[in-house]
Amino acid sequence: MSRPRIVIVGAGFAGYRTARTLSRLTRHQADITLLNPTDYFLYLPLLPQVAAGILEPRRVSVSLSGTLPHVRLVLGEADGIDLDGHTVHYTGPEGEEGTLPFDRLVLAAGSVNKLLPIPGVAEHAHGFRGLPEALYLRDHVTRQVELAAAADDRAECAARCTFVVVGAGYTGTEVAAHGAMYTDAQVRKHPMRTGMRPRWMLLDVAPRVMPEMDERLSRTAERVLRQRGVDVRMGTSVKEATHDGVVLTDGSTVDTRTLVWCVGVRPDPLVESLGLPMERGRLLVDPHLQVPGRPELFACGDVAAVPDLNQPGQYTPMTAQHAWRHGKVCAQNVAASLGIGERRAYRHRDMGFVVDLGGAKAAANPLGLPMSGPAAGAVTRGYHLAAMPGNRVRVAADWLLDAVLPRQAVQLGLVRSWSVPLESSSPEVARVPGGPERHGRAAGPTGQRPDVEETGNQPGGEPARNQPGGEPAKGQPGGESAKTQPGGEPAKNQPGAEHAKNQPGGEPAGRRSHGGRAKGGQSGSPRASGKPRRAVEAAGPRPAREGSGKPGRAPRASGTGSAGKRPTAPSGPSRSAGPPTDPGPEPPANQPPPGPDIAPGPVKRTDRRAAEGDS
Repeated sequence: MSRPRIVIVGAGFAGYRTARTLSRLTRHQADITLLNPTDYFLYLPLLPQVAAGILEPRRVSVSLSGTLPHVRLVLGEADGIDLDGHTVHYTGPEGEEGTLPFDRLVLAAGSVNKLLPIPGVAEHAHGFRGLPEALYLRDHVTRQVELAAAADDRAECAARCTFVVVGAGYTGTEVAAHGAMYTDAQVRKHPMRTGMRPRWMLLDVAPRVMPEMDERLSRTAERVLRQRGVDVRMGTSVKEATHDGVVLTDGSTVDTRTLVWCVGVRPDPLVESLGLPMERGRLLVDPHLQVPGRPELFACGDVAAVPDLNQPGQYTPMTAQHAWRHGKVCAQNVAASLGIGERRAYRHRDMGFVVDLGGAKAAANPLGLPMSGPAAGAVTRGYHLAAMPGNRVRVAADWLLDAVLPRQAVQLGLVRSWSVPLESSSPEVARVPGGPERHGRAAGPTGQRPDVEETGNQPGGEPARNQPGGEPAKGQPGGESAKTQPGGEPAKNQPGAEHAKNQPGGEPAGRRSHGGRAKGGQSGSPRASGKPRRAVEAAGPRPAREGSGKPGRAPRASGTGSAGKRPTAPSGPSRSAGPPTDPGPEPPANQPPPGPDIAPGPVKRTDRRAAEGDS
């Protein structure tokens, strides 16, 4: 008799804990497969310290193959689930497609950035959900301070050294706190000629910082921020974002080149097409983390609406603390469904929260005891070391070195602005120029955000508009900017600048210019995700592809207009034996824009302004 097959989608807090616990419980009695776009588990709470140059990226990245030796790792992104056929369809990192059969399926795909219908945000803001975004922010902030220090014009200097963070939750508060320390350290070593200093702003419509925490801890965090010079504005948010700055809801205008979007998250759109009961974008499950009516399907983490048994009528919030504990209970119940152990319901008592504010400052309430100052800092870092599933010694070593040595502020130039668009539901994967065609979510971020040509230019050779700080805009095919749909989700443009139209019955929409499939939800509204997925058919087999003898695949629209063909990848220089007859002074139109070490001169803009270099 063959061993049961368990497939886990996602390796975040919930997915990683599920895989690790299941591996221990089943003891080779089941085949466990983990589907994830990267080969590491990201410890998100320490990501602000990566952006601030305290920790190296690999410190917060725990190897999946190294820590899950009895789990098969498949690199890819799920783009469709056939519940009746018990298969998961995915797209690999090089564009290859595959299918994973399962007897038990655990959905732990996590969450993506939450957008609001605010003009200009999709084009000019960047999120903070993955390593590429953290590396980009560190480079970008470093570059802006260096450019501000070299500027003679006070207005330009003020705009470049003004950094706006939207969202005063855990992430936004930590980003602003660590960012202020990082830029102050830069200015101390290299003062600006105009005598100005960096300015950080933290905006939120909430009445206070971190409203989900105890009011005393909220006051502690706000006091630390203000002591560091952070301009904290509660009850205020962004009304419009432009290349030169932002317009606030109070009517004021702030000149800036940096807009960090930390408003919040929403469940991964993968679960929207399952056709199962939902609760605010999350899949409804019972207290055993099992989907009612689907004994083979489990869900945990941010994609699951788990009943809170301690507060009847409520659901557990989307936090890493709950996701980590969801994973353990989910693994126990999956094993119990295979006859190993007993089922248990998820019940969790809040153990408190910790917020690292940089240096020796922190706010914490372990076991309900409010703490601040160095004591809270020690508790916070001790908690993180205990919670991390690996790299503890390396993290502690980086903390020690940061305490005794000056922080290194240098641009690496590894991540470009167009590589980390805000409208991507795959922030853990940076877009790669000239890579193979991909159908997964990382191929062409949309859904939550607009699509972008790999060169950063608009079709037809028009240069892209700049982001704050001189980064190319994430333009739509046809040169049209993203148009947000009701609910704050931008439209997914099709080749030729046509908006994606969701097909009835969950059929996938036409493919975008990068080969990514637009997502269609049950309600017919475009899905906000950069992971174009096949629609999920829970009620029957999929239609055969037109012109193909293979059943079960929906027809895909070609990027060139010919049926059944994939869009041609950007072509490079000719490989013929002889030299090119006319090399020309300009680079090919489909090549990515040069980095900051290659100064091509001003880029022509449709608004006749010169664009500055990108990292």
